[in-house]
Amino acid sequence: CREAGLGVVIVPTVVKGVNDQQVGDIIRFAIENIDIVHGVNFQPVAFAGRTPSDQVEEQRITIPDFLKLVEEQTDGQISKDDFYSATSVQPVSEFIGALRNEEPPVTLNCHQHCGSATYIFMEGDKIIPITRFIDIDKFLAFLNKYTEKLENGAFGIKSRIVASAAKNLPKILDEEKSPKLLDMKKILMDIFKNQSYEALGEFHVNSLLISCMHFMDPFNFDTDRVKDCVIHYAVPDGRVIPFCTMNSIYRQGIEDEFSVPLNQKMTEFNDKTGEEDEDKD
Repeated sequence: CREAGLGVVIVPTVVKGVNDQQVGDIIRFAIENIDIVHGVNFQPVAFAGRTPSDQVEEQRITIPDFLKLVEEQTDGQISKDDFYSATSVQPVSEFIGALRNEEPPVTLNCHQHCGSATYIFMEGDKIIPITRFIDIDKFLAFLNKYTEKLENGAFGIKSRIVASAAKNLPKILDEEKSPKLLDMKKILMDIFKNQSYEALGEFHVNSLLISCMHFMDPFNFDTDRVKDCVIHYAVPDGRVIPFCTMNSIYRQGIEDEFSVPLNQKMTEFNDKTGEEDEDKD
């Protein structure tokens, strides 16, 4: 990937008693290869197969469990308090959409219990989580405030946003604690002033996303989470199935209805490719 210039996101499944002691090592591996590894998305195991119920208890890891493991195995360099719900980025998308007077490009409006994440930066051997130099709560409150003003059509609001951002940045950003390889003030101002994708790209390339997404199984099924699902399966009859319901509820019926024996599928494929070859001749 390094030779090809391809970025990588590592997605390890975490099982208690199997590899939960390696969470810190996986993060350190990503840090050592931060030039190509842009994220680690840990996924606590979901029990959708034949695992006995007593083994479920033994191997279950929750998001709070994961956050505790991160803090312990990084010697507190990354704290559980550095993580925010995946839904916390929704104000960013809504702000950009309001600023452009269009629908937000992406809104992660999933349930707040679906996942948690933080960004970290490196300065030599020192890990700097984003929360150590940006007051996330104040930043999101600022975005929410001006998103509402933009949507209400306040006169001259866009120019006032830039002025307000410049005024409020010292309250949001601690430049003394910010990683020196990035001009975070310039990046944030480019985002406010120009909605700059280049600025977002510079932020992303120089950071490492540490996240946790816990998919559900029959033992921890939550209908409120299903209602807010943002990851789906599309099936041949046109239905869109929430991801966490697929293995727990729908997969067997869908496979019974739409699966085709391999030999039959290969015959259909060979017949089709043979017809295409004849057409070419």
